[in-house]
Amino acid sequence: MFRKATAADIDAIAAIYDRIHTAEENGENVTGWIRGIYPVRNTALAALERGDLFVLTKENRVIGSMVLNQRQDDFYALADWEYKVSADQVMVMHTLAIDPLVKGQGFGRQMAAHYEQYALEHGCRYLRIDTNIRNQAARNFYAKLGYREIGSQPCDFNGLLGVELMLLEKKI
Repeated sequence: MFRKATAADIDAIAAIYDRIHTAEENGENVTGWIRGIYPVRNTALAALERGDLFVLTKENRVIGSMVLNQRQDDFYALADWEYKVSADQVMVMHTLAIDPLVKGQGFGRQMAAHYEQYALEHGCRYLRIDTNIRNQAARNFYAKLGYREIGSQPCDFNGLLGVELMLLEKKI
């Protein structure tokens, strides 16, 4: 089930972030995320307070989270987007996190489908995402879903210095 997150979900989301950081540290994946910097419990709490934090649950257990809103980071303005549209036509997905304990079971696709549906329900036909340029798994995943890489952007991102992000977009 896909739904807006509640305060009761924060511990589960923080635990997912922790397991992703552990997998990163063990060389099992490459997100570019760093424990203690991003994402952290406060990342989820801030999104909860804004009302743009969502979770995917299975059997009443949180197995994934993401932030959906129309906030484009400042460096998005520097990008050469294919679709030159006003900000009110764009929905952005941030901090997609799937629990490594359920990796490879299609939950990322489910969350991406919810993202697209949510965007349409809010009058947005243009989707934007960023991911660390080193996160080849995410880049391949988004390409399979029809997202186009429009270029990379060096930036300081959520407390991470000197990050290079790949910017992606899709029209639905």
